Amino acid sequence: MADEKTFPPQQEGRFYLTEGGTETEIMYKYGFELPQFAMFPLLDNPDAVSTMRGMYRSYLDVAAKHGMCALMGGLDYRASPDWGELLGYSPDGLAEANHQSIAFLREIAEEYASVIPEILIQGLIGPRGDAYERNETITENEAEDYHSVQLETLKEANVDLALAISFNNIPESIGVARAAAKIGVPFGISLTLDSNSKLNSGPSLAEAITTIDAETNQSPEFYSVNCSHPVEYEPAIEPGDWINRVRGVRPNASKMEKIALCQIGHLEDGDPVELGKLCGDLARRYPHMDIWGGCCGTWDVHLNEIA
Repeated sequence: MADEKTFPPQQEGRFYLTEGGTETEIMYKYGFELPQFAMFPLLDNPDAVSTMRGMYRSYLDVAAKHGMCALMGGLDYRASPDWGELLGYSPDGLAEANHQSIAFLREIAEEYASVIPEILIQGLIGPRGDAYERNETITENEAEDYHSVQLETLKEANVDLALAISFNNIPESIGVARAAAKIGVPFGISLTLDSNSKLNSGPSLAEAITTIDAETNQSPEFYSVNCSHPVEYEPAIEPGDWINRVRGVRPNASKMEKIALCQIGHLEDGDPVELGKLCGDLARRYPHMDIWGGCCGTWDVHLNEIA
């Protein structure tokens, strides 16, 4: 491994708050279009940059209010080769976009350095295909080669964490984990569950985590669950040692099925108070979980209730 940088282990009384659903917030609340669901092209739009600054400040205000640490990410989910090509980016241009995404987060984080105990920066790695499809054809080796490109760039950017997020396929998860281990970047995996409380590709959450760990020598530093409402992920929480590898959740605001959410064309914010209570119940049952945040439909109101 290239170096020994690791993500901080859990510390008693220390919790990390992530951002919410950046894409749904910027699209449905502020009216910006996202070709291919990509955030990073907005960095070339001064109006969008100003809006995103306000968004992230409102999120960091919540972290500061509750004495939580921050784990910031959110602009580079689509910043991998296939999606970059669809958006017209050259390889060098895509690498620069990844660096700009991280630099944007660091600039805002500096404003809060004196009021938030610790602010860490993460790069987000989305699946090669659509997160709501099965993506069953990708192999472990293909995933390792593909995701190495963005992982190398995130290592150059010296992120505190590279998080493979909204993954629903075991082979792709194994491949990206192997790539991260070879490159030497702190790495975690966030899996998403469907209305059957399983990965869209079929396995249970327990099966997925156990299999990925077995095939990667437990190289991911932790797992989390995102883009799933508690009604989807709660049935997947089963007894076993594997649950100790899960450090938190980033739920959707709404109980609606994901494809339906994509088709309604507006922000569906669910019940923030209920969502906060459900997350609090999970936190009390599993006090080792220390990373909390939101996904589709959530932002500062939901994050405040969760915090």
